[in-house]
Amino acid sequence: MKFHVLTLFPEAFSGPMQHSMLGRAQERGLISIQLTDIRDHAHDAHNTADDYQFGGGFGMVMKPEPIFEAVEDVLSSRSQEERRDIPVILMSPQGETLDQEMVEELAHEGELVLICGHYAGVDERVREHLITREVSIGDYVLTGGELAAMVLIDAVSRFIDGVVGSQENVLEDSITCGLLQHPLYTRPADFREFSVPEILRSGHHAEIERWRRLQSLRITLEKRPDLLSTADLTLNDLAFLQSLGWPPPESPE
Repeated sequence: MKFHVLTLFPEAFSGPMQHSMLGRAQERGLISIQLTDIRDHAHDAHNTADDYQFGGGFGMVMKPEPIFEAVEDVLSSRSQEERRDIPVILMSPQGETLDQEMVEELAHEGELVLICGHYAGVDERVREHLITREVSIGDYVLTGGELAAMVLIDAVSRFIDGVVGSQENVLEDSITCGLLQHPLYTRPADFREFSVPEILRSGHHAEIERWRRLQSLRITLEKRPDLLSTADLTLNDLAFLQSLGWPPPESPE
């Protein structure tokens, strides 16, 4: 998987993208994160990539020329047909909210171009004539799209074979499997007055799996009941949830 990141602040990626799983994944050639400084495609001696708004208003706007030319440059080795198949994504609070379904969809792409918005935003012509998708990581505003791009890269990279030790672990993670994750414990078995549940030390794997499933259902009901409406639930799951009062009774009209 190749990530082409267009940003005004490439140095912001030097730490988070070089360590832990993402760092090792790059060393092994599983993913590639290529940074492009949008200012390198500016047209003046000061590498100006932003300007005042037409019509007045607060905040500077990122200029269209450097962004268009930066995208064209990173895709210059691709044919026109290949370019049409590569998503060009603007990280923006106006975009679709990033969720696990979108992450899995993007993980099937061979390349992604990520444009990091900044200041008051980007010239509207970038939205209308360059990008293919606009993505937000939540209903809040950041100082720029760099952190949002890092979140997307991290989430998508986990679905690339070999990045995480076991792909089975990825598929069993919270949200991915449709439910929140069951409680996790490690050594020591007894810490202060707190002990690991006896079932996890029993060696009865079928019972352990059953316990974990019920705990995932309980936690999801408590913290994210909205997920249950789309989760793949068995008859036993439904019986357990009903014993906990789900679904809630309908409110009288």
